[in-house]
Amino acid sequence: MENLNFIDPLLHGITPDTSYKLSAKHLVCAGISSLILGAVLKKAGQNKTAAIVGGIALPLLATACYKKLSKVYKEKKEKTDSSGIEYNH
Repeated sequence: MENLNFIDPLLHGITPDTSYKLSAKHLVCAGISSLILGAVLKKAGQNKTAAIVGGIALPLLATACYKKLSKVYKEKKEKTDSSGIEYNH
């Protein structure tokens, strides 16, 4: 029972790599690009492919809005948050 290091790596200070973050700007560009690509494909007569590519746009744009709003909310919360220690000068 002593050698259970393999069960939970987070208990031993091993954290996952999070270097693959996308910014909200990249997600907006990808969403708008998929809308444009869907429109071009529809004009070319590829209706099924256009529907699939165009359908990706809404989740991408919704994710971008969520990331931006959560960042703004987090910044606003950090400004008004108190550490619990009040200084009276």
